[in-house]
Amino acid sequence: MTDAGSPAAAGGPGSSGDGGGGGAEHAEHGSEFRKEMGPWANFALGFTYLSPVVSTYTLFATALATGGPPMIWAFLLAGAGQFLVALVFGEIVAQYPIAGGVYPWARRLWGIRWAWMTGWVYMWALLVTITAVAYGAGPYIAILFGFEPSVHTTVLCTVALIIIAALINYAGTKALSKAAIIGFTAELVGALVVGVWLLSTHRFHGIGVIVDNFGTGGGGSYVPVFLAAAIIGFYQYYGFEACGDLAEEVARPGIVIPRAMRRTVYVGGAAATFTCLTLLLAVSDYKAVIAGKDTDPVVRVLFDALGEVGARTVMGVVLISFLSCTISLQAAAGRLIYSYARDKMVVGHRLLRSFSYARAVPHNALLVAAVIPTVIAFGSLISEDALTKIVSFAILGIYGSFQMVVLAALRARLKGWRPSGEYRLGRWGLLINASALAYGIFAIINISWARNPEQSWWENWIVLLCGGVVVGSGLLYMFTTHHYGRGDAPSGDAIPQRSEV
Repeated sequence: MTDAGSPAAAGGPGSSGDGGGGGAEHAEHGSEFRKEMGPWANFALGFTYLSPVVSTYTLFATALATGGPPMIWAFLLAGAGQFLVALVFGEIVAQYPIAGGVYPWARRLWGIRWAWMTGWVYMWALLVTITAVAYGAGPYIAILFGFEPSVHTTVLCTVALIIIAALINYAGTKALSKAAIIGFTAELVGALVVGVWLLSTHRFHGIGVIVDNFGTGGGGSYVPVFLAAAIIGFYQYYGFEACGDLAEEVARPGIVIPRAMRRTVYVGGAAATFTCLTLLLAVSDYKAVIAGKDTDPVVRVLFDALGEVGARTVMGVVLISFLSCTISLQAAAGRLIYSYARDKMVVGHRLLRSFSYARAVPHNALLVAAVIPTVIAFGSLISEDALTKIVSFAILGIYGSFQMVVLAALRARLKGWRPSGEYRLGRWGLLINASALAYGIFAIINISWARNPEQSWWENWIVLLCGGVVVGSGLLYMFTTHHYGRGDAPSGDAIPQRSEV
């Protein structure tokens, strides 16, 4: 794989050098965005979206109780698979550096209907994930400020976090860049400092525990148990696509963004794995966690190892991680909605594509990325269980939309697409693309699989059911409004000699 050296390809949102009309994409729009995001800020955006602290702290107890210490190997499994996806995305964004990420990529690689559904699924996955991340910060805010968490206080904390994130996004790309770098620095330094402290002062086990499942296999095969616990890895490795969502705000995107995507996966993955390992070695009684007697081992370990002042300080760093993750998610969702509206793909597109030239941000699209997650959060006042069920769709939606792009890229390759951006996979492209698709299908099956026979069938299959509702409503909306056919932006032109869908 190579980083090609033609600087012309990075000139603007539409420069691709593909000879098939790609060089003029969105030329009718130009790009309202300003190229104010540097390489490190672009990487930091992906890192804070991936957020190793948020995902690891949130899912550690569940994964440990389900599969024991060997669940840590899920980070390597998911990391390897998602790295393949990041390589494919890097090649695509280098040729099509357009704001909005997976939607415009799917549009150029396949066509408008495929792109419409890709954008629809990804949009709802992002909006739900914003709620999930902000809502997950509630208990940590309660610990930090010393009050008892409840549904009402958690919702208030969720709304406050979403509003703060929206204000930072409204301030413009420079403010977003600074917030991303601050969040990255705080999260990485915090993870390293806490991890080293735990290894030095609060370690109860040797490294060998990562191959001992402590009976979670139940005497049978450990593979099904590991795959159930592996959700901690599958929930970890996305966020790198956010680097491409802001492609029109980065200079030389064909070089900078693929590099940032790769760096997000291996730096973020390494930080998450290290965080998980240090926590594993610091948990004194695995059997108490597995038996359900210790339901929050992360908080207990932090208080035991650091004392109340130290633990609350860490909670402050964790809160920064939740906030920076929410900011990055909102930024990605806002650009996606804006890109969707710019191509007249959704009702209210004139309103949603409006742009604040003073701050160079799509203000109405960002407003949607704040209001809808807030409404979803308030749903927990009616039923906290219902919110959990809705949020369960998020990971499936993200993986599903990723694989729609990966499949579109593979189809385009087989039909003659030859990537011509500044970053190319060369002769390895077809193998990497096919392997990324195989991994993605495996991950989607594992995420959706029913594993609790004692629950009702609909609870067991809630992830697929929620996914079906999103896809079904999208198909109904798409074929009743026909918004997908109203814009004139290029589509399906990655494949040579292909007419527009």
